[in-house]
Amino acid sequence: MKAVFVFIICILAHTTRLGAQKNCTAHSYQQKRFSENAALAEKVSRIESYISQQTESNISSRVEELTIRIPVVVHNLYHLPSEKLTDEQINSQLAALNACFRRRNADTARTPAYFKPLAADCNIEFYLAISDPKRRATTGNIRKYTPIKSREADDKMKFSAEMGDDAWDPGSYLNIWVCNLNRVAGYASVPGDTPAKDGIVIGGGAVGTTNTLPGYDMGKTAVHEIGHWLGLKHLWGDQYCGDDGVADTPKQAGFNIECPNAINITCGNGPYGDMYMNYMDLTSDGCMNLFTLGQKARMRALFNPGGPRYSLLSSKGL
Repeated sequence: MKAVFVFIICILAHTTRLGAQKNCTAHSYQQKRFSENAALAEKVSRIESYISQQTESNISSRVEELTIRIPVVVHNLYHLPSEKLTDEQINSQLAALNACFRRRNADTARTPAYFKPLAADCNIEFYLAISDPKRRATTGNIRKYTPIKSREADDKMKFSAEMGDDAWDPGSYLNIWVCNLNRVAGYASVPGDTPAKDGIVIGGGAVGTTNTLPGYDMGKTAVHEIGHWLGLKHLWGDQYCGDDGVADTPKQAGFNIECPNAINITCGNGPYGDMYMNYMDLTSDGCMNLFTLGQKARMRALFNPGGPRYSLLSSKGL
């Protein structure tokens, strides 16, 4: 009886944690994609080697002073009229992205002093597209009714044939699908994935800074998922004390939730502990406030000649 009681308590604790955390399913989604497509796994491995080569040899400095401007198209799939994103919501999301990637948020003052020297202005900006793939004027925002009430993290929202909306050419645009997403806040494709599936997916309650869910009200779910789209991993490398491929992010045992109020030492990362205020942890929006210089170098390496995001530099979307 005691063992059964302990088991029930553990299940309840786990369920509570899932409900409280910012749930990103990017890693499990990516692993599923690799199991379905061995060629994709090999391609991503080559891209990973490319990133390592670029960052280790400091080749990323070639574009160090260039402000990278990325055209965005938002595919807003709504079933109920209330699920339509307002222009204010969408604009607030773009403003949040730019503030976070340029380190211009007021909450950067909350970065602990011992991590501030590592915090980076990534010099990456995001703008709604003004020209579509056929060179026609656009607002960059597609509002489309769907009879589907809610979605799983299965990519069906990315296809008109599945009552979603087809991607725009990812060589020229960042595709952001917004829909009623079950159980998770969002997920992202990896650099090198199939063009028709390239982009990020966000639940409607986590978009922008208005009409959002508590803990998701600063637009940082999209910041986190775009980090994945630009080649960043979770800080714990999606395994206990794993490696995220970035030298200046301390190893940590796993994800953090909500907003820790004390140094949390794991995996021998003392004296300063987990970098739980990093955008690639799973803390609440009010706790996240930095990318590191190493993460910046990793993301920007993708835009070097031969990199998987290089073509975005010559996009006609803006």
